[in-house]
Amino acid sequence: MPTEQEIWQVLHQHLHAIYAGDPDTYQATTHAELSLYEWFVTPHRIDGLPFHRFMMEHSWSGSQGADWRYDLLEPRLQIFGDCAIASYTLVVSTFKDGSLRNTSVNESRVLVKFSDGWKVVHVHKSPAGGTSP
Repeated sequence: MPTEQEIWQVLHQHLHAIYAGDPDTYQATTHAELSLYEWFVTPHRIDGLPFHRFMMEHSWSGSQGADWRYDLLEPRLQIFGDCAIASYTLVVSTFKDGSLRNTSVNESRVLVKFSDGWKVVHVHKSPAGGTSP
């Protein structure tokens, strides 16, 4: 039976990779058939890893070259066998060039346990007020 700690650890590796600009760790924690909805990018579903790899390699998050941190507000984990749903409000804080910026978004990330470990297979984001990531 999977432990919450094991799943949260993979999710934190995944999120850290996004904001640290580490596409290799992102790919290692994400299934190749990823699907996601990011309301601030497009109102349509985006499939696969190439889109995000490109975004990460071109500093889309604004965290590269900045001091940054993320916090998960009201985190909840639902585990159903080899499937887990993590939901929370993600707050990302960056400090760059003397300016502090906070952004927030509501997220759900679905993880599935494969033979090589837990992987994110689906992401859904919705506005949480404030500024989008």
